[in-house]
Amino acid sequence: METIPVLNDIRQAHQRIGPFIHRTPVLTSELINQKANCSIFFKCENFQKVGAFKMRGAANAILSLPATKISGGVATHSSGNHAQALAKAAKSTGAPAHIVMPESAPEVKVKAVRDYGAKIYFCNSSLEAREQTLKSVLQETSATFIHPYDDYDVITGQATAALELIEEIETLDILIAPVGGGGLLSGTSLATSYLLPEAIIYGAEPSGADDAKRSLDLGMIHPSISPDTIADGLLTSLSERTFGIIKQHVRDIITVDDQEIMAALRLVWERLKIVIEPSAAVPLAAVFKRPELFSEKRIGLIISGGNVDLQSLQISGL
Repeated sequence: METIPVLNDIRQAHQRIGPFIHRTPVLTSELINQKANCSIFFKCENFQKVGAFKMRGAANAILSLPATKISGGVATHSSGNHAQALAKAAKSTGAPAHIVMPESAPEVKVKAVRDYGAKIYFCNSSLEAREQTLKSVLQETSATFIHPYDDYDVITGQATAALELIEEIETLDILIAPVGGGGLLSGTSLATSYLLPEAIIYGAEPSGADDAKRSLDLGMIHPSISPDTIADGLLTSLSERTFGIIKQHVRDIITVDDQEIMAALRLVWERLKIVIEPSAAVPLAAVFKRPELFSEKRIGLIISGGNVDLQSLQISGL
């Protein structure tokens, strides 16, 4: 897809990927609502296949390819959820998958990608090494590169999470999604603007990786420089495609620090009784950070994933 997705594109994507994803639940908590003085509806993508919303975009991108390109396979570079999602989606559609991963990638993620049948190419952790290795893979194979977020087919797939949420809850005043590279937030903002044009859309971002906030304030992309946050799924900078959508549809991006993220994470674990990753707790932390924006409103909140490295979080210290 070469143009910004419209509502029909999102609906078609939802139908296309339906057999390959879970329709994830929407949960609420009376206690959290009381604490926040608003009604929050959590769209739980931590229950999605591979444990994150990324499965939606990966599946839609692969299934949108011509049959000849699907048979030639897909490729990407990633050490996170996109690597697992693309490998899983490729296996489900019968496409070969070629994944470039840094040698420092967590073994649990390497194992997951390998278990989905993907071929892994290791390189050092620099972006230059990843891109150069991917370039070699693309030259050696007939695979098609699927970018983690700078791809309208991926963005359209991510938009289906908000589509499902809005279809189920119907009346929402505000939607909030976390933002890293911007695929989820841009997709969420498109679905919301088409289906609930009066609703307000906010992004939520760690203050230690606030390039999206800076970009929106400046009106131009401000690349992420040495990000430092426990929300390790939100370290990536926006792309031209995601930024173009976000600056048109997103009211503001609210930043929260790691302590605020951990407080929101613990609240979800304790009250919703579900495991989510730090990146997924950022939108709830934003609600508590700016209560004046959300008081007595109906809030749709995208829980982006639940892939937690328990050791890195030092659970005993929570």
